[in-house]
Amino acid sequence: MSIDDQSDSEYFTSEVPVQYRKRLDAQFYETPCEELAMSLLGKVLVRRLDDGTVVRGRIVETESYLGHEDAASISYKGKVTPRNEPVFMKPGTAFVYMTYGMYHCFNISSKGDGASVFLRSIEPLDNLDTMASLRKQFKKSTKTVIANKDLCNGPAKLCISFAIDIKSCNKQDLTSWDGMWVEEDENSKSIDTIVCSPRIGIKCEKKWQDKFLRYYIRDNPCVSKIEKTKMNELEYSQIENIK
Repeated sequence: MSIDDQSDSEYFTSEVPVQYRKRLDAQFYETPCEELAMSLLGKVLVRRLDDGTVVRGRIVETESYLGHEDAASISYKGKVTPRNEPVFMKPGTAFVYMTYGMYHCFNISSKGDGASVFLRSIEPLDNLDTMASLRKQFKKSTKTVIANKDLCNGPAKLCISFAIDIKSCNKQDLTSWDGMWVEEDENSKSIDTIVCSPRIGIKCEKKWQDKFLRYYIRDNPCVSKIEKTKMNELEYSQIENIK
């Protein structure tokens, strides 16, 4: 579908048909980030590219950043800067930033002053060829074959595969923007167990390095790192207020 045809799409009309009403609304994001990080597992990230192509993937790994109290958070001590402004915006706002001067990372703001959820890994669902093509633009050899499970199994990889960057996606409202949103996955299998472990690559005081604030779906092959030492397993059905 071309850009000119987008105005006729069901996603671009004010009266969305019942079969397209799977987008998560503002109430879903209006929740503390630890709860939201677990609630997002199994949901589907949808990205509509500039040419109208839609890529979709199931969220399988997240991390919580608690805001002003969290020494690992970009909003630590509540200081607002031009860079971290999106995490202080309404819950459900996209926060995209650069790391190592070349890769993008993607958070979603949650309830709580400066709190957000970091998306770490996604299980690709639709238009995997498009994802592979986007990934190869960042590799030295375009002939490299990328396994499907490796397309989005890391925060930078998923941003590349979904064409998520600061210019296009930062500060966008995921409850209303037609370029990207999160929706229910009616075809997914139920999640039996969520693994909780310390966040990855955190450099700050040990108290916050060791916090169990990373969450992933047990046995999913697209998770970036399987924890074998420090971990807890939570029965999904026993998590209070899970959405």
